Amino acid sequence: MYKPLIRPLLFQIDPEQIHDLSYPVIKTAFKLPFAAQLGKNIFRVDYPALEREVFGLKFPNPVGLAAGFDKDARLVDEFENFGFGFLEIGTLTPMPQPGNEKPRLFRLPKDQAIINRMGFNNRGVEVAAHRLRNRRGNIIIGGNIGKNKVTPNEQALKDYLYCFDALYEVVDYFVVNVSSPNTPDLRALQDKEPLQHLLSELQNRNQSKLKAKPLLLKIAPDLNQNQLDDIIQIAVDTQLSGIIATNTTISRDNLLTNQAQVLAMGAGGLSGKPLTQRSTEIIRYLRQHLPPAIRLIGVGGIMTAEDALEKLDAGADLIQLYTGFIYEGPGLVRQINQALLKRTKW
Repeated sequence: MYKPLIRPLLFQIDPEQIHDLSYPVIKTAFKLPFAAQLGKNIFRVDYPALEREVFGLKFPNPVGLAAGFDKDARLVDEFENFGFGFLEIGTLTPMPQPGNEKPRLFRLPKDQAIINRMGFNNRGVEVAAHRLRNRRGNIIIGGNIGKNKVTPNEQALKDYLYCFDALYEVVDYFVVNVSSPNTPDLRALQDKEPLQHLLSELQNRNQSKLKAKPLLLKIAPDLNQNQLDDIIQIAVDTQLSGIIATNTTISRDNLLTNQAQVLAMGAGGLSGKPLTQRSTEIIRYLRQHLPPAIRLIGVGGIMTAEDALEKLDAGADLIQLYTGFIYEGPGLVRQINQALLKRTKW
């Protein structure tokens, strides 16, 4: 129903506009009598065989919603009805910021892809924290944190610490985002020395709490092998709980969309099917070289259940959807979980 009927209508509207409009529609729809239960009956697949214990947390299934879709934690209760095993909010920054100038979100239907240069648009970490304190459900929540655009890299640590403290009581795990291509110079924080310092200080703050939360790092797909080796060493040295591979790519290689159209869209991170192979390659490399205690979340180009299984087979413990959720609809969550369940029965 989604692909033949609903998606063609949604794709007639500007992508950012329809994204914003979807929030009140989804929230209102699930306020109708029995709507939440109906959604769960349609989309959820609840079996003990799907459960995963990762980072000391028990996930009802390994399929999550990636950061960027519900930045401000506006729909965490509603998205639970779509069958996700966990949700990741953000990227959040200390102060509210509007993000980059519009237009900044583009569809590439021929490639089943999206280009975005949103620029960490969000209402500030305190707003999201307030919403999470008042949520009704109990789905696992990850907090994806970043720095404000106006904060120089030399002072980035204070932004990450601020977000960490603001979210500590209301999220189950943290993700340090230094890999978005849409905040100027942010990716420079992936360099070995600044990243080691940033993660060490965050981990020090984490360990000072009564109970430390799982701390993860989200990396770019554009890193070379030497950079990946640095990430591996830093992850070990700072005792990270996990790595999320991968964020969006700045590459525009091998696209089916007309090159002039792609150039006209401008800068930004590319997500979706063109990222499938590269993100899986990185997951496989990381799993081969990381100690087993450091777990992996695979994200990037999961458009089918088969894509999800490939990432899990490559070494991911959990997976996340974003662009696949937009192109395939919430039924993709159920398809992946059903494919996993079928596999466990064999």
